[in-house]
Amino acid sequence: MELKHLRAFVTLTEELHFGRAAARLHIVQPALSAQIRVLEEHVGALLFERDRHKVVLTEEGGLLLPEALATLHQAERAREVVQRSASGAVGVLRIAFVSSVLSRLLPGLLRAMSERLPGIDLELKDMPTPLQVRALQDNSLDFGLVRLPLAHAGVNTRWLFEEQLVVALAADDPLCSQRQVQPSDLAERAVLVLARKFAPGLYDQMLVAFHKRKVTLQIARELGEFTTMLALVAAGWGLGVLPAGAASALPPGVVTRPLALNMAGTGIGIAWTALDSPRKRAFIEVLDGLYPPS
Repeated sequence: MELKHLRAFVTLTEELHFGRAAARLHIVQPALSAQIRVLEEHVGALLFERDRHKVVLTEEGGLLLPEALATLHQAERAREVVQRSASGAVGVLRIAFVSSVLSRLLPGLLRAMSERLPGIDLELKDMPTPLQVRALQDNSLDFGLVRLPLAHAGVNTRWLFEEQLVVALAADDPLCSQRQVQPSDLAERAVLVLARKFAPGLYDQMLVAFHKRKVTLQIARELGEFTTMLALVAAGWGLGVLPAGAASALPPGVVTRPLALNMAGTGIGIAWTALDSPRKRAFIEVLDGLYPPS
């Protein structure tokens, strides 16, 4: 039994006329008759009663009809699933992100994926950049939204946007009166930063930028989370220096001011090891639409 036999059978049940059914199937009438005979031989029963004037579905044909329709529907569904998979429209993508993309990048990206590729399921993980690199290298992650600069063998990156630094201050700090904080304003102040092991590129670039301005930071604590940093700022334990995107949700009593420090070369990017599947390439196309490559 072949699908073409079932299609011929279903079409003939709809038309009950060999000529019209053959025309719909784009075959000649003798070919349709041959297909129906093959199907009847296969199931061992007469499916139609036919004479020169009419074609009538038999009881056995009536029993076969819902099964034939279900089989054809399942076959069409299987074809669609494979075609969608080949086009990158279905499957799972494992994506990690650093916390500062939560407010600026991630909502828009998730909306775009839902609209353009609703058949792709995204497994999202909040993960610092170094752990993302290891996960990419051992193939337990497809993409990482990472802090740049980043240089690791076998890991490809592309810029999405730059991030400037801000200073998180207690609301009663005298620096709040300034529209912008100068690097020299932080001299002799206790400063809280993200630990180097969580974002080595950002950490190193920041220290180099301060050094160029002849300012040596008095780092009071190196922390693992920006939320912890902001909580300590609220508690009066120091000033926080962090990317602007990581300061979108401030605790009560904390404000931010831009830091007048050139941080060219730091920001958020996408990282991957290989674009070796249609769904990975489809994801990059969606991302390119939001952040066109320069």
